[in-house]
Amino acid sequence: MSVSGKKAICLYFQVHQPFRLKRYRFFDLGHDHYYYDDFSNESIMRKVAEKCYLPANNVILDLIQKHKGKFKVTFSLSGLAISQFRLYAPEVLDSFRKLAETGMVEFLAETNSHSLVSLRSRSEFERQVNNHIEMLKEFLGVEATSFRNTELIYSDTIGSWVADMGFKSILTEGAKHVLGWKSPNFLYCNSLNPRLKVLLRNFVLSDDIAFRFSNRSWNAWPLTAEKYASWINKLAPKSELINIFLDYETFGEHNWKETGIFDFLSHMPGAVLKKTPFRFMTPTEIADTLQPVSSISIPSPISWADEERDITAWLGNELQVAALDKLYSLAGKVNKCEDELIKKDWEYLQSSDHFYYMATKFFSDGAVHAYFNPYETPYDAFMNYMNVLSDFEIRLKKLFPDTAEQDQIFKLGTQVIEKDMVIEKQSIEIAKLTKKIAKINPDIKPTIKKTLKSSEKVSATEKPHVTKGATGKLKTNSKKIKKTAPIKSDKVKSNKK
Repeated sequence: MSVSGKKAICLYFQVHQPFRLKRYRFFDLGHDHYYYDDFSNESIMRKVAEKCYLPANNVILDLIQKHKGKFKVTFSLSGLAISQFRLYAPEVLDSFRKLAETGMVEFLAETNSHSLVSLRSRSEFERQVNNHIEMLKEFLGVEATSFRNTELIYSDTIGSWVADMGFKSILTEGAKHVLGWKSPNFLYCNSLNPRLKVLLRNFVLSDDIAFRFSNRSWNAWPLTAEKYASWINKLAPKSELINIFLDYETFGEHNWKETGIFDFLSHMPGAVLKKTPFRFMTPTEIADTLQPVSSISIPSPISWADEERDITAWLGNELQVAALDKLYSLAGKVNKCEDELIKKDWEYLQSSDHFYYMATKFFSDGAVHAYFNPYETPYDAFMNYMNVLSDFEIRLKKLFPDTAEQDQIFKLGTQVIEKDMVIEKQSIEIAKLTKKIAKINPDIKPTIKKTLKSSEKVSATEKPHVTKGATGKLKTNSKKIKKTAPIKSDKVKSNKK
């Protein structure tokens, strides 16, 4: 039982936006080193800022002032989100600073790039976390004492790393396959280092807001603050801690203002304080106040994504694994590099979103993320990312050449790329000339068709040929995928329903 006899409720919001990549073709390699879709990044940030971040922050600030120390909330702002605020929506960053100044808001540390580095490298993981801690100090004026990993990814090992870095608590998913008969409504500790407290998400109560709030076919619709508080109160006799963890875009973006989501947010804290014995606390306060009931053993990584609550949203197929392995194979050279542009690109390319877009089960499990997915298919996402990563590698190798033999292979590869570009340009020019000739002499039409087919063969090497059949199912020319990437695409099966 808790030391003080208090019952706590933790309300936590994730804030993250990736730097989306522009369409980057194979023939851009070695020539175009700017990878980002500035228009999409700015327009999406402005849209979400106006629909979600600014109005939701205003509601949170009003609640803090209204409840005079009784309402507290927790945020995690990825380093990439902070960078986009600075570029496209500085007023959003100002509004988060105002929340920080109240003393009623805790900001959590995380990987600066909202990356999957915890699944690959401890040293790189710690470097990114330390960078994020510095960003929070610089732009929000806060010192992070608790932690959440990207998309709540957690395992015993990751938790032990976080404990060794001095954090008091970590947030993760209350996954059924991990808990078994246990309840997520208590505080636990890391099985390898009990100093680290583990807060487990109550996914039922969280998803009632995140995914079911606007669903008119839901038997509990409409969800009111009083009804929600009554559900929490029913859990009180057998619970000490209720963790409501949400994407911040739940308010105003995933659920539009017209659904009443902001009215719900405005009234829910008051209803909880009035109708339940639970009091709002931040993760660090909970770690200092409540006593863990036991350790929680999680040998394999879990997350809050999809029905499986595992990491298959980002590493569920060969495309994703190959892309992530390739990315972190470059870490050694990046860490030796002093080029600021290289370091910035390294940070942006690590965002977990790039790998999420490659998920072949995306269409059944990722309805919310599909809203912002810039690609039509997972294969498009893979080829675009790998083209960008290949150019990034070219830049690194110019700074840090491999052995003489490897360097020679690299130079020959660059020459092949350049010759391919010349061929493509010449093919396009031939196509233009033959069209002009055809206007003068229609008898040359067969030659025009032949020339165009030749040009098409060049562009076919750029990406796999993916089409949609009459049923809407993906049809993929696997031979072309094999030609462009050393991945056996026929082994990657889509879970699309």
